[in-house]
Order: sequence, then structure tokens, then C-alpha cells
Amino acid sequence: MPHEARAVVAVKKGAPVEVLPIRVPDPGPGEVLVAVQACGVCHTDLHYRDGAIGEDFPYLLGHEAAGVVEEIGPGVADLAPGDYVVLAWRAPCGSCRSCRRGRPWYCFDSRNASQPMTLLDGTPLTTALGIGAFAEKTLVAAGQAVKVDPAARPEAAGLIGCGVMAGYGAAVHTGAVGSGDTVAVIGCGGVGNAAIAGASRAGARRVIAVDIDDAKLDAAERFGATDTVNSRGTDPIEAVRGLTGGHGADVVIDAVGRPETYRQGFFMRDLAGTLVQVGVPDPDMRIELPLIELFSRGGALKSSWYGDCLPSRDFPVLVNLYLSGKLDLDRFVTETVTLDEVEPAFGKMRRGEVLRSVVVL
Repeated sequence: MPHEARAVVAVKKGAPVEVLPIRVPDPGPGEVLVAVQACGVCHTDLHYRDGAIGEDFPYLLGHEAAGVVEEIGPGVADLAPGDYVVLAWRAPCGSCRSCRRGRPWYCFDSRNASQPMTLLDGTPLTTALGIGAFAEKTLVAAGQAVKVDPAARPEAAGLIGCGVMAGYGAAVHTGAVGSGDTVAVIGCGGVGNAAIAGASRAGARRVIAVDIDDAKLDAAERFGATDTVNSRGTDPIEAVRGLTGGHGADVVIDAVGRPETYRQGFFMRDLAGTLVQVGVPDPDMRIELPLIELFSRGGALKSSWYGDCLPSRDFPVLVNLYLSGKLDLDRFVTETVTLDEVEPAFGKMRRGEVLRSVVVL
């Protein structure tokens, strides 16, 4: 029998979100019903609200979540009611051309629930990143629910489902930061600071945080930055070169995703260095670079999709790092809010006042 739940819905482009009752189906084959305990307020949700990702309104927002499995559908063998899970927006299918080549972290046919959640009048909801977790209950594909140690509090564990994994993976997986590398991270919000934490744990000898906000730079030091650059009044390219013997960084991570920060990152690298873009740009943004520079500087320009992670492998690892005191997820949580406070939380995020607001249910 379908379940009724309160949820945060973006009804139309650019309008304030509304908390509405929705209908969540019983899980069908390969699906699970999850009681959401906490869900981070991510920039991607704001992009959905503002129509920057698509026009398939109404959207059921929220995707960075932890909760408990309530029901499982037919054919689900590796989960049971009561399991504590972090939700992932990539659930490898196992059969697409990328999965068959042994690269499931690039899966091109990621699994989602087959049945739609709806408004009470039957209007189908489009779920943010296939999850829709600003809700008391949500329906996901079984592969999206990754079982982790229940000792991790949901406010912290849920952040692994998006921002922390994206940033940490951008450094460790996409950027392949290694022992002795120099790293620069542009943008010290939640994703950028996760990249700083990842680079530090990977053994980077120097991790340079770049931002225009001194408070964020102070936070970056607590996540492992060895140096900070306020680019509001300083040329960040010259500053990073000055901190790396005049050469530039081995790996630069752009956690902002704007043409100006990408260009800075491109020239901030050492020769044969790597630039990783993990910040999500708006669809209308463009970048222009001299082709001779692309050739002569060498190296690699990479996009990081979800930190190139494999959730079933990586989520439990990050939770264990958290529980052992080696990854301070609690420090990412600036405040906890209710479903009714998501719209004000978007405002704080726009203004750069928080690392993460987290909805607690």
C-alpha cells in the first residue's frame, strides 16, 4: 500500500520550494523504501530549483542522505529492513559498455527506481539525481542504498552521498594525488574542503587552498591545507607558483566550476600537471584557451564525475575513516534544519555562509 510522506518540492522554475505531501509506492522488483534520517542541502538541489539542470518540474529535491531501509522489493538479496544506508546517485548497472570494461565508476546506465513518486493528485515527481531525499521516505533502486556502519551519525554519513565523496574522490581517484605531490584547490566550500582532506590523506606535501573568503580559508586549514591564498586581492596563479618553487602545482582541483576559475587552474599547474574540474558549471558557460598552451603545457584536463567513485567500495571506507577519527565529517555540518527550512538554507548557501546545512528528520 502506498505511503504518504512530507517532502520538499520545487513546483516551478525559480519559485521558492514547498513542503507538500507526496505518495511513495511500495518497493517493486529491485527497489527499496528508505526512511530518511538526514539529507544535506547541496548546490545541485538549488540548480534543480532554478531550472539550471532541466525543465521536468515538479522536482522532488534532496540527494545527499542517510537513512534506514524500511521495506525491500522482490529480488533484493543484499539488503534487509533495518539496514543503515547512505544513498548514492550512481548505482552501476553491471552490463553497460563501461561496466563490461571494468570501469563501473563511469557506468552509463546507472540504476534508479522504476516507479515514480507522485503528488497526492497523481502528478509524477522528477527526483533530484534519481533519489529525492528531502522527504520522510523515498524509493530508490537497491543499488543506490549502500550499507554502512550504523555507528556513524546520519548528519555526517549522509554527506558522503554527494559533496564529500565528490571532493575527496576528485583528489584521490580523478587527480590521483600521490605522496609528495603539490596540490591547489580552488573554492573552499564543502566539495573543495573534502578535496583538501583527500589530498592531505593521500600524502600531498603541500595543499594550497584558494578562495575569496577568509573564513573559508580558515576552515580549509582545519581540513588539511598547508597554505592559503585569498584571490580577491592576489593573483592566485602567481601565488601558487610562488608557493611551489615557481613551477605550479602537480594537481589543481577546480571546485567552483566557472570559466575564470578553470582558466586560473589551467595556468596554475606545473608542466605536465593535472587539472580536475569537479565544480558544476551552468549550461551556458564557455571557456576559451590558446590551443598552443594546451599543447605546450601538456598534462591532463579531467572532469570528475562523483569523484569517480564506486559507492559500494568507497562509502564504507569513508565512514570507517570518520569513525576512526581520520576524516572529520562533523566539521562539514554548519547547521541542522527541518524540511520547512530548506528555502532559507538555500539562501545561506548562495551567500556562502555555510559549508553544509543538513535537514534532520
